[in-house]
Amino acid sequence: MILKKLLNKATDKEKFITIQNFIDFCSEYLEFIEDNLQAVIVSQNENHYTFYQYKKDGNYNVTRPINSNLMYDANSFEKTKKKFKGILKDTDIDTPALRSVLNNSVYTIQQSIGATLDALPATKSNIARKVAGDLFERLIRTILSERGIDCTSGVVKIPVVVDGKREFDFNYQHDLIINKNGELKAIGSVKTSSKDRIDKIFIDKFLYNKLTDKTTPHFAVFLNDVQRKNTKSKGKYGVSATFLPGHFKGYTVKLNPLDGVYYCDIRPNMLTEAIVKDHIKTFDHLLFDDIWTMIK
Repeated sequence: MILKKLLNKATDKEKFITIQNFIDFCSEYLEFIEDNLQAVIVSQNENHYTFYQYKKDGNYNVTRPINSNLMYDANSFEKTKKKFKGILKDTDIDTPALRSVLNNSVYTIQQSIGATLDALPATKSNIARKVAGDLFERLIRTILSERGIDCTSGVVKIPVVVDGKREFDFNYQHDLIINKNGELKAIGSVKTSSKDRIDKIFIDKFLYNKLTDKTTPHFAVFLNDVQRKNTKSKGKYGVSATFLPGHFKGYTVKLNPLDGVYYCDIRPNMLTEAIVKDHIKTFDHLLFDDIWTMIK
C-alpha cells in the first residue's frame, strides 16, 4: 500500500460504510507506517505523544499528535481487532481489558484516518479537517448501530408553540439521534475536539429542552483535546491542550450539565479537576454503561 492510495481512500467517504471498512483501512495504514515514514518525532513536553513525518510522497508533512499509549501498531491491532468486533456485538462481558480494547481501537482507527489526511498539501488542510470530522461521526454512529442501537443523524424539527398556536418549526441538525421503538431517547454530538464547539453543545441542550418542555439526554463524544505546537527549536514539536475547563464548568454549573461527555484520549486534568471529573469519562463508559440508561 502506497500513501497515494491511502489518501484516495481516506478522502472518499463512500469507502467507509461498514465497521469492517474502517478496520481494513486502519490495518492498511498501520502496515504502511511500519517502514515508510521519514521519522517519528517525540513530543518535547508530553513524551508519550509522537508525530509521524512523511517522506516526499507526503510532502514531508508532520501529523497531528498521536498518543502512543493508545495507538496500536500493526501487530497489536491485528491481534485485537477480532476482540473489538466482538465487543460491538456483546457488551455483557465487561472487563478492564475489553474496555481498553474498545478505547484504543476507536482511537487507532480514527487517528489512522486523520494522520493519513495530514499528508495532504497545506492548501487542502480545511478539507482534511472536514473529512476527518465527518468520518469520526460516521465511525461512532456505526459502532452504536453495530451494538443494536437505533442511531441516525439528521434534522430534528421542534414545533414552537406560542399562546397555544404552532407558529413555526425550529430545526436542529444532530450527529446522533438515538431512538427506541420510534421514540426519541437521546441526542449526541460527535467531534474530534471540543475546541470552538463545547459552547454550542451546552446551548443546544438548553434550547432543545426549553422548547420541548422535556429532559431529553444530550451527550458528547470527543476524540481528544490536544494539538501540535511548535517549540523554539526547529523540527521539534510539543503538544498543547485545547480543552477549556472554565467554560465547561461555567456551563455545567450555571446553564445545564450534559448527560455524558466521553473521550478516547482523556486529559489528566479531566480525571482530577473539581466538577470536570464528575462529568467526563472515557468512551467505554458510553457503550458499556450509559447509553443503556439513556434508552431505558
